[in-house]
Amino acid sequence: MQEEVENKAVNLAISTSKLSVRTVMNGVRLYLNHRSKVKVKNSQKAAEVPHGKQTVRELVGQNQGVSTIPIAETELKGFEKVAKKYGVDFAIRKDSSVSPPRYTVFFKARDADALTAAYKEYSAQTMQRSKRPSVRKQLSKLIALTASIPNRIRQKSQERDL
Repeated sequence: MQEEVENKAVNLAISTSKLSVRTVMNGVRLYLNHRSKVKVKNSQKAAEVPHGKQTVRELVGQNQGVSTIPIAETELKGFEKVAKKYGVDFAIRKDSSVSPPRYTVFFKARDADALTAAYKEYSAQTMQRSKRPSVRKQLSKLIALTASIPNRIRQKSQERDL
């Protein structure tokens, strides 16, 4: 493998030595143009501000002030869905020093109104979910009801007369 790399490097050196100075200069110019375009793309990616769910470090690094709100662990995915709907930039942090662990939502201070609306919608959804009857309980009632019904067995038989 190492020999192949060395041979290719030697071949490259030999093939470039046969080129004229003008061709080498054009190649260097094209390379430098490519490098400058790559730098511009990388700087644009670095300048983009992340949105939605992110780490606490990214959120604090945006220098816009951070506020917190505690949340129950049961429906984190539901909260993330609602927060994404409202366009809130947030980060969720788990505090496992307490039993059961607590979750804290960090969000930008400028997103306070949007987060308040998102939290109201999320809490309304969880309240509705708690009011709905359990499907397992309904299923167990139906199983008990069907067990109490007497079994009707149909017997199909065909008789032939001679």
